[in-house]
Amino acid sequence: MAGLWGVSALVTAGRHGSWWPQPLMRRAALWTLKTFDKILIANRGEIACRVIKTCKKMGIKTVAVHSDVDASSVHVKMADEAVCVGPAPTSKSYLNMDAIMEAIRKTGAQAVHPGYGFLSENKEFAKCLAAEGVIFIGPDTHAIQAMGDKIESKLLAKKAKVNTIPGFDGVVKDADEAVRIAREIGYPVMIKASAGGGGKGMRIAWDDEETRDGFRFSSQEAASSFGDDRLLIEKFIDNPRHIEIQVLGDKHGNALWLNERECSIQRRNQKVVEEAPSIFLDSETRRAMGEQAVALAKAVNYSSAGTVEFLVDSKKNFYFLEMNTRLQVEHPVTECITGLDLVQEMIRVAKGYPLRHRQADIPINGWAVECRVYAEDPYKSFGLPSIGRLSQYQEPIHLPGVRIDSGIQPGSDISIYYDPMISKLITYGSNRMEALKRMEDALDNYVIRGVAHNIALLREVIINSRFIEGDISTKFLSDVYPDGFKGHKLTEDERKQLLAIASSLFVASQLRAQRFQEHENSRVPIIKPQVATWELSVRLHDEVHSITASNSGPVFSVEVDGSKLNVTSTWNLASPLLSVTVDGTQRTIQCLSRDASGNMNIQFLGTVYKVHILTQLAAELNKFMLEKAAEDTSSILRSPMPGVVVAVSVKPGDLVAEGQEICVIEAMKMQNSMTAGKTGKVKSVRCKAGDTVGEGDLLVELE
Repeated sequence: MAGLWGVSALVTAGRHGSWWPQPLMRRAALWTLKTFDKILIANRGEIACRVIKTCKKMGIKTVAVHSDVDASSVHVKMADEAVCVGPAPTSKSYLNMDAIMEAIRKTGAQAVHPGYGFLSENKEFAKCLAAEGVIFIGPDTHAIQAMGDKIESKLLAKKAKVNTIPGFDGVVKDADEAVRIAREIGYPVMIKASAGGGGKGMRIAWDDEETRDGFRFSSQEAASSFGDDRLLIEKFIDNPRHIEIQVLGDKHGNALWLNERECSIQRRNQKVVEEAPSIFLDSETRRAMGEQAVALAKAVNYSSAGTVEFLVDSKKNFYFLEMNTRLQVEHPVTECITGLDLVQEMIRVAKGYPLRHRQADIPINGWAVECRVYAEDPYKSFGLPSIGRLSQYQEPIHLPGVRIDSGIQPGSDISIYYDPMISKLITYGSNRMEALKRMEDALDNYVIRGVAHNIALLREVIINSRFIEGDISTKFLSDVYPDGFKGHKLTEDERKQLLAIASSLFVASQLRAQRFQEHENSRVPIIKPQVATWELSVRLHDEVHSITASNSGPVFSVEVDGSKLNVTSTWNLASPLLSVTVDGTQRTIQCLSRDASGNMNIQFLGTVYKVHILTQLAAELNKFMLEKAAEDTSSILRSPMPGVVVAVSVKPGDLVAEGQEICVIEAMKMQNSMTAGKTGKVKSVRCKAGDTVGEGDLLVELE
């Protein structure tokens, strides 16, 4: 697993140099300031690892808590002590307050860092800690209550003269009331959980029917994720940017804003790519947003790291969305451009120390971009969860300006019980273009095998012309990919490069096989075939290309559709990464698989392409092979993801219309409605509420 910083550390300059702004670097030497002897981290995965690393630098012993399936996780191995708090389901482990409190008593931890999610914004947990004399590394219960409740926080924001979105300021009782309120506000509206966050329990409704469905799904998701099914409704600002301000307060009435983060690239109201600063804001708007964020923090005597989220329209009008009273997932980009370690600041504040910095001290040095790398299939609704075991895993920390926050290692399992995040990949540069180029290289050099992942989508986003120009909004993905994400669309030159690389790989593997056969210890004499030029038949995207290839050492000369290309590499076929140069253009590719029948999967420019390569003779013979008939899927409904069946709405014999809900599947706490693909009669139902299903499992069959 990678170190905390791709640049080695916050304290000393690593092999890629230090990212610390000089004024803050001098003050950062106070790592040895006395705070706590032992901290328990009430979380898992990458954020638990992130907190443990700062604790180690501060000389603080750490305690990890874990479910039984997480017993061998990285955060457990990193901590000085570890305590099992229950079985895999979060309600019985990471949300099990009684078990976590017992772990605190057992280990003698003086303070608890909650990370994000789970109990991080649970006021009852903070109260339990206070009753035991244990410090909660976060704001006090009043701030958690006030800001964690979206209804109360909106009222407080108005009182603090913070711009707010028009909407209903009470709790919505039922679906009928939701429809009435939505009509009064005017469509479209946003239905969201009062106690929610992270995109869970949120739905956009454009009419009465969507409001009723949104109320049902949002209340169910809110109850599952937060134990609180209360909802509110407000006007949906169409096509906005999502920009947030990082704040930091202490127990002495001081508060700072640490600049903004641009978080507009989202799918299903969850962030995918973040950056700091925002290309859209000018200094005046930045200051106004920062000052309003601080005003809100001071209104509730906020004392820790927190985030005030805003929606910003095309005219730079901004509206308060919510305040997250915890460390945010995307906090690393703020650390990169300011030089502050936010976890260290939270620990210091929790101990009672005042802030060390003034507002004038907070810089914007360089640019940072974060991509959330998920175990998801980006070709399904921009990312439906994937589960499995990481058979091979290699982070690109050898590249300059790269930081990776992760909590996994080769052999780690991605399960249905927890968030499918693999890591947070962060790159830093002196300017935005450098940071984006470093991100492009890092994504190409990231090796993840065993689960589906979203690297193809992430890479396409950061090289998209609209994204590069800063023309983005929360609807970016649906606008750019209205028919869904299809992967990278090859240009003519890129297509020829891929064909040339694939052909060279094929010939290189054939030559290696020949060398193996010709080994001096071989008992059977082999007649060396004299092949000067390889005549190949290569299929890509249902198009067949006749290609010739020859080699001289590491250089292959390949003729593709009338163009001659020179392909050079070390041709180390055992390496998961292969650096290839095609006519002077360097590409990093991954050959994910190849078999004796000529099938080859190559990750090129982030997207995996299926290439079928045969010699011309083999291609002629292959025409006589029978092809397997494709399955008729019009009458069956299969699960598009692993998850748990929450509800089944039909039974055998029922008539269903196209688009009618058949069942609901919950995956990683998000509920997904499965609908009929055509009108027909239900022949059989192969699942029931409570069943665990895998991707591709048959759910319902129609006649």
